[in-house]
Amino acid sequence: MARTVKNPKTDSRSARTKLPERREPYWTVVSAGCALGYRRGANGGTWLTRFRDETGKQHHGSLGAADDGRDPDGVTVFSFAQAQERARDFFGRKARELAGHTEPDEGPYAVAAALADYFAERERKGSKGVRADRYAADARILPPLGTVEVDRLTTKAIRAWLLSVEKAPKLLRTKQGSAVRKTADIDINDPDAGRARKATANRLLTVLKAALNFAFHEGKVASDEPWRKVKPYREADAPVIAFLSSSECVRLVYACQGSFRDLVRGALVTGCRYGELTRMHVADFNPDAGMITVRLSKSGKSRHVALADEGRQIFNSLTVGRKGRDLIFKRNDGRAWGASHQQRPLEEAAKAARLDPAPTFHVLRHTYASSLAMKGVSMRVIADQLGHADTRVTERHYARLAPSYVADVVRAALPSIGIAEMLAAGGDVTRMKLE
Repeated sequence: MARTVKNPKTDSRSARTKLPERREPYWTVVSAGCALGYRRGANGGTWLTRFRDETGKQHHGSLGAADDGRDPDGVTVFSFAQAQERARDFFGRKARELAGHTEPDEGPYAVAAALADYFAERERKGSKGVRADRYAADARILPPLGTVEVDRLTTKAIRAWLLSVEKAPKLLRTKQGSAVRKTADIDINDPDAGRARKATANRLLTVLKAALNFAFHEGKVASDEPWRKVKPYREADAPVIAFLSSSECVRLVYACQGSFRDLVRGALVTGCRYGELTRMHVADFNPDAGMITVRLSKSGKSRHVALADEGRQIFNSLTVGRKGRDLIFKRNDGRAWGASHQQRPLEEAAKAARLDPAPTFHVLRHTYASSLAMKGVSMRVIADQLGHADTRVTERHYARLAPSYVADVVRAALPSIGIAEMLAAGGDVTRMKLE
């Protein structure tokens, strides 16, 4: 049940007896556009409802008698809290009716249906990341919440679910078709592991709230109040950016096998995502301008990526003499790279290159951006190269790597104590004499 909204004028029998009789009800706003009314008459009061649609038109309804003179039974006589619960049902029915969802056999609208509708809408719009979000929802949201009616979701229930996600074991990659999902326990004494679990919980909360908000705006649920009150964990999503050094990049590239080496080189010189690289055609490379066009990015917009001399050489070698409609990057068997095809060869190459921990493919994108930041390239330029809508995400991840006035002043002014020289010379602190 959603939290009962308080109104000192009408939430108790004694308070209502002090109200003068009048035709206009005493209204309590339950949520945006939804209100519960109390009209006092000579023989007691009645509960009413008011629902305002998107055009501003008001729709009214009557719930039943207030418990002014009789004890509430929840059927014909209602307390203030019971009237609110019944009013929420009215708001939900009216919203669905106005949205055209009037089939009597639809049944309760559950969280699983809200997620399905939300993902279907994202797919219709061509949104990226739907596959990963759907996969995460299937694993973490649907088992505990899928059958719960959205109208009956409470803030307490959502917070309890969020806590359960934080405390749950980490899910590991499992072979396709496996009946049992592998998990790994979390070290409760490791602060980084705890932060990572909270970050995962926050990402899942974002997906859940987005689906529920979509249902609310589609008129399938009366109020968004229960999940609007649930806040993500603070300081859980502080970016921990991993990137490779130049020597590590060389070792990784040489450890890659076959056509996968080309894909890794392409990522390091462009900062493009795996999906962006695997969709690139020969015609997307302009050798005269030294530019790569990313026609479809995560944001749904195209962008142009400038190539340095090394990048030009790589793309020239990969595209020379080929047709414009050909994919630039293909597997050894000539087929296109598919979703998650990069993970296994990257893990094998990282092991051969002695990189610990093994980088994900996205670390190659971080490596590209970090290299630019450490050379003093502006956040705006880096954001444009990466395809970020603005500099907020770019600054959050890479601003700390950029040369700064503060760092330069500290390095120039802080005197040398002599510790490094002493240790380099094999000095023994225990034999040093005080002067």
